[in-house]
Amino acid sequence: MPIRYEIASDLQEQVNEIASLLFPHVRQDSVVVLRSHGSSSRGTIARCHALGKAMQLALGRKGFYVIEVISKRFDRLKKEDKVKTLIHELMHIPKSFGGGFKHHDFVCERNVEMFYNRYINLKQRKEWW
Repeated sequence: MPIRYEIASDLQEQVNEIASLLFPHVRQDSVVVLRSHGSSSRGTIARCHALGKAMQLALGRKGFYVIEVISKRFDRLKKEDKVKTLIHELMHIPKSFGGGFKHHDFVCERNVEMFYNRYINLKQRKEWW
């Protein structure tokens, strides 16, 4: 069965909120969240795709990123783990927003946990006001 993709508008709102609180360099109009069905990848929950430099030049477009969540794994996660997964994928997007990626030496469990705690604290403050 081929992979099927759909726009994940429910997750797009959450990604936009996370980005606005934690990653101000992320241009929300240039990040789209997709949910995929039928992936044969093993163990992958989500992945980040980028429009590379050559394609940017050919299309006359700046950086663009897609966060893909693999439905059969992501949708089963607890809410906290879903948020951590989205944070993980956003962490891959560099401050230059130029089509590259930050690697797993930075995007690691310890740093995801740090950003998750910061997100929860900022979100609580935001709701308090």
